[in-house]
Amino acid sequence: MMKIDLLFKNANVLTLDNRNRRARSIAVADGKIVGIWDECEPPKSAVEITASTDVVDLKGATLIPGFIDTHNHILMYGLTMGQVNCGTPPNQSIKDILELIGAKAKEIPDGEWVRGYGYDDTLLYEKRHVTRSDLDKVSPNNPVVITHTSGHLSAVNSLALQLAGLTDEVSDPQGGHYGRDENGRLNGVIYEPAAMAPINNHIPQMTIGQQVDMLGKASKDYVAQGITTNTDAAVGFNNLEDLEVHLKAAEQKINPMRTRLMIMHQQLREGQPFGGYSPAQLDLELRERSGGRVKLDSAKMFQDGSIQGLTGALRLPYYQNKDVYGDLIHHQEAFNEEVLDLHRRGFRITTHGNGDRAIGSILAAYEYALSNSPRTGHRHRIEHVQTATTEDIMKMREHDVAGSFFINHVYYWGDRHKQIFLGPERGRRISPLAEAVAHNLLFTLHSDCPITPISPLFSVWAAVNRITREGHVLGPEQRIDVETALKSMTIFGAKLNFDESRSGSIEIGKQADFTILETDPTAVHPEEIRDIAILATFIDGNPVYGQEKVKTT
Repeated sequence: MMKIDLLFKNANVLTLDNRNRRARSIAVADGKIVGIWDECEPPKSAVEITASTDVVDLKGATLIPGFIDTHNHILMYGLTMGQVNCGTPPNQSIKDILELIGAKAKEIPDGEWVRGYGYDDTLLYEKRHVTRSDLDKVSPNNPVVITHTSGHLSAVNSLALQLAGLTDEVSDPQGGHYGRDENGRLNGVIYEPAAMAPINNHIPQMTIGQQVDMLGKASKDYVAQGITTNTDAAVGFNNLEDLEVHLKAAEQKINPMRTRLMIMHQQLREGQPFGGYSPAQLDLELRERSGGRVKLDSAKMFQDGSIQGLTGALRLPYYQNKDVYGDLIHHQEAFNEEVLDLHRRGFRITTHGNGDRAIGSILAAYEYALSNSPRTGHRHRIEHVQTATTEDIMKMREHDVAGSFFINHVYYWGDRHKQIFLGPERGRRISPLAEAVAHNLLFTLHSDCPITPISPLFSVWAAVNRITREGHVLGPEQRIDVETALKSMTIFGAKLNFDESRSGSIEIGKQADFTILETDPTAVHPEEIRDIAILATFIDGNPVYGQEKVKTT
């Protein structure tokens, strides 16, 4: 007879294991699953229920493994909470955005930065970017920076350009460029982080303590969506302050989730803070400093930008911009050598690739590394994989390269990919999940929050339905079934995290990380999946969200 800490009874359990087993009751001890039964309650001879055992009667609610989101930017999301929302909705025009920016500028002292996020030129009435001349009219005495919804470009005013030392004579950096008007003058639109660096260097940062608090607020939103393991997809972009924030938030238990970090590749170069580290050494340091809650995911690189920002690198030109192909961030030869160096040192490598030309470049670099230094079990990754061709998917599988698909693109930008950016043929096959399944590719889904709202169930809904914002089905042949979509946010994520022996499915001996849903996603109409309520979230058998909804006895 087992002594247990927690018992779920009268549950509808989707184990999402290899057999897709279902169960009705689960027991937990010391943060691990110790019993799974087909009956609504375990046999009385199997468990010892004491006064300290929490018994949760789920009354038919559905219990699944905790969601694993393998790519988002949780700290960035937290930091946007205090910024001006320039998104559409609620804004419909540039005038709407300017009114908000002007109001914010009036609230703060001259010289203090005004920051906004989320504007989308293709949804605004004017169908253009916000420019420096627009922003100058409402904020002449405060520098302004507004981040585009893609996260890959920004709009700034003249004062921001002046503070950053950017003049009309500035040259475009490798992997980025400056928008200009018909006279060659900077128009205030800045494309990609390489070009944004001078601006970012002048924006005052919150203290580490303030950022920890913001990360704590963000984590509450994440666990409310059922997420138990989370990956921040670009740590150390400018410096390693964000690494300190993650470690302190875990150490102080402000963030209850299991956290994985993609460390930017430049921090791993010789002469940089982690230049002499092996992956094992770096992972050990992260675990020791966080009480075991933070782990290394990978070395992170970028090889293109955003399709909706026209910076994703395509093999064929953009549909409505026939002279634009997008840009690769790195020259191929230098890219190959950096990938090879990281690979030889034992790092798993994760590379951002939206456009098919970028995906091809990434695969070429991975192939170069593997041919020069053969290694199995590396699980190198490509992120977003928006426009992968069938040949790209096949080559990913050939080299055991996993994909993390930004499936929410289908809903949020699918119509415009088809009409503006990619055209009907390429647009309908963005995020080709059915092909990934057909070729036995290891893949996950992700939100890329704050680019889209955090919600694993929404991502599952998008993968199963492929419905766009305008209500069309985009590429129905690329839809996948509900159980596969759920696995892409659970056990497939665990495999991508090298953690499938401990998480991702409900099996004896695994971590007691659970998400409790009001309704079974496999039993409702597929279009209702995104509306299913999250009742509670458990990590290590402890409730981190929704305690009041699933009362224990």
